[in-house]
Amino acid sequence: MLHLGFQVTVTGVVYPALSEVGDDDWARAHDAHSRRITRLVAPVYLLLAGACLWVLVAGPYDALLLAAVSGAALSGVTTMAVAAPTHGRLGRQRTSSAVRRLLVADAVRLLGALVCAGCSLLWFVG
Repeated sequence: MLHLGFQVTVTGVVYPALSEVGDDDWARAHDAHSRRITRLVAPVYLLLAGACLWVLVAGPYDALLLAAVSGAALSGVTTMAVAAPTHGRLGRQRTSSAVRRLLVADAVRLLGALVCAGCSLLWFVG
């Protein structure tokens, strides 16, 4: 649930606020965003990875738990392979294509977080 709460906040609050920054203030705002968000991304994803590893090592395997791990993996891989490099590009220069790419990556991460949390909750109550 921590991961989902984090992701919903990024999708619903952080990125909309960042997208409202004008071109003149972009470099400063993006740099500040990058410094601040890293302090949250690292612990959230480390905890998420640890929980997924625990599920995979502890067994037995269950379809809902494997789906939850898959959702978490989707979010993590999308962050590493798409969002982080796109933020790097945006730190050098804001382009509409890079912003669109980041927003698509963010939607994929939100989907992964929803799958992870939903399947985990269904497993827990089931």
